[in-house]
Amino acid sequence: MGRLTMAKYYAAATILLPCAAVLIWPAKVWLTAVFLVWLIAVATYFVRTERKEHAERTTRTIQSLQNSAIRTLNHHRHDWMNDLQVVFGYIRLKKLDKAAEYVEKISERMVMESSISKLGVPSLISYFQSFRTISNSLELQVVIKGDIHLNEITADADQIAETLIHTINAYRFAVKPGYGHAAVLTLELSRDEEALYATFYYDGELMNEQQWKQKIQQQLEGAPMQPINFEQPYAKVLLRAEMRA
Repeated sequence: MGRLTMAKYYAAATILLPCAAVLIWPAKVWLTAVFLVWLIAVATYFVRTERKEHAERTTRTIQSLQNSAIRTLNHHRHDWMNDLQVVFGYIRLKKLDKAAEYVEKISERMVMESSISKLGVPSLISYFQSFRTISNSLELQVVIKGDIHLNEITADADQIAETLIHTINAYRFAVKPGYGHAAVLTLELSRDEEALYATFYYDGELMNEQQWKQKIQQQLEGAPMQPINFEQPYAKVLLRAEMRA
């Protein structure tokens, strides 16, 4: 509990003294007046402290978002610098076919990033774009088939986004530490006229498969996305959400 919160509750507790005095000597008008003044003073202090706490929380949240955005931009800048160096290296070596092939890969990645930015749920977009800044043990790859705008195709967009984030986090926290390459989780999003599908392909090991499974089941309880054939191994998990206007 923070300093302001403690002070706020201590101030509220001081009301007990004049309140008790009023109850013991109800005929004393001046005690009632003191109690009312005391109550107003404490209420004023309580409200001001609450506003100050809210302002501090807002400031911390903004700073956290800004730091996250900076880290994400730095990662993207680093990737672009690497890409430019590779392309420039091929050009210097006059391997134009290799340079063209690499540029094509960059183009494909840009198309996928564009698809992610159009998902329509800011929390999910931000999570995908900043994932590399929060995890070193798990690499996330997102594949979106077709145009998917969650906020336009279903009223459960926010809940679906939350389910996807929780499921990815279940994998992230269950990754078995190892040496060499990081584990890879591929999320494939697709849809038809009736439903949205999210397929998770996992290449790696888990520390405890049973705990991972229990965590997934808890998070999917009551969620709009539900598993299909969840008895299959963790290497592939398919979730489905019906479209709801």
